[in-house]
Amino acid sequence: VQLVESGGGLVQPGGSLTLSCAASGFTFSTYVMRWFRQAPGKEREFVASITKSSDKTNYADSVKGRFTISRDNGKNTVYLQMNSLKPEDTAVYYCCVFYLRSDYWGQGTQVTVSS
Repeated sequence: VQLVESGGGLVQPGGSLTLSCAASGFTFSTYVMRWFRQAPGKEREFVASITKSSDKTNYADSVKGRFTISRDNGKNTVYLQMNSLKPEDTAVYYCCVFYLRSDYWGQGTQVTVSS
């Protein structure tokens, strides 16, 4: 299993970013995908999830209405569209899949929201 996140960077408050996570090594279209984040000095926290057919999504209260998770099963990629970014969104963002009774994580991509 390999998960590779990209798309992070420095953005001003109120700005937008779209993260991508390219997956390989498993049948992507048959697994729920999730995004988590970890800010400095804090525990890793759930951000969003999406079912294998995109029929259901779930969000942390802190990002609801601002972030949108989506996936393209033809490209084995999951996305996180982040709008109206706030300084408290600053964190390393990870995608994750629960596969064969284990969580697999990417290396993460840094998102910094600052003026």
